Amino acid sequence: MSGHSKWHSIKHKKAKEDAKKGNIFGKLSKSITIAAREGGSGDPENNFMLANAIEKAKEYNMPMENIERAIKRGLGELEGEKYETIMYEGYGPGGTAIMVEAMTENRNRTAAEIRNIFSKNGGNLGETGCVSWLFERKGLLLVDKEKVTDEENFMLEVIDAGAEDIEEDSGMFEIKTNPSEFMNVKRKLDQLKIEIKSAEITYIPKTTVEVSKKDAERVLKLINALDDHDDIQNVYSNIEITEEILQEVG
Repeated sequence: MSGHSKWHSIKHKKAKEDAKKGNIFGKLSKSITIAAREGGSGDPENNFMLANAIEKAKEYNMPMENIERAIKRGLGELEGEKYETIMYEGYGPGGTAIMVEAMTENRNRTAAEIRNIFSKNGGNLGETGCVSWLFERKGLLLVDKEKVTDEENFMLEVIDAGAEDIEEDSGMFEIKTNPSEFMNVKRKLDQLKIEIKSAEITYIPKTTVEVSKKDAERVLKLINALDDHDDIQNVYSNIEITEEILQEVG
C-alpha cells in the first residue's frame, strides 16, 4: 500500500491542471450522477458514494447548482444521458498493470478509443479479469503527519472507527479501510479536527512493480493520455515510483 501519498501528488497536480482547462467538471458531474443513481438516494448522509463525489466536486470549486443538477439526473428527475460504469483492464510499459474506470453512454465507442490510447502509448488493453486480481477495493485517506499531535491516540481512535491499516509514507499517514467503513473513519477524523489531504474509494495494488526511469515516463504518459479522455474517471496502476525517479519525471 505504501506510496499512495506520491500517487496523490501526481493525481492532484494533474487534476488541478484539468480544472484550469475546465475539463474536470464534466467528469465530476458524471461521478455524482452515477453515485446518486447507484446509491439510490440524493441525500449524501445516506449515500456515502454520493457524499464522496460531492466533496471531491467542492474541492475543485464546482458550483452547487451543477452538483444539484447532476444529482437530479441520477435520480431521474432531469433528462440526460444514461451513463454506465465500466472497468477496463490492461498492461502498460515495464510489465505494469493498469485498471481504468470509465463512465459512458456508448460502451463500444469508449472501448475502441481506450484500446487506441493503450496501443499508441506502449500498452495493451486486456480481457476482463486479466489484472483486477492484483488490486483490492479499499477506502484510502491521507493525513499530513505534522497535523497529528498525539499519534498514539490518533491511531487508537481511527482503528476503533474502522480503519484496517495505517502506514506512514513521505510525511503522510495512509489510512486504509473497508469501503463500508470509509465514512465512519472520515467522520472520526473530522471529529478529531484532523485535516484530510485526500479521501477516496479506490483500487489499491496488492503488490507493486518497480520500473526504470524510461518506463516510468512511458507509464505516466499512458496514464495521462487515459486520464485526458472525457469518459475516464480514474486510472489505477501498480507502478512503484522511487523518490529519485519521481523528482525527475513527476
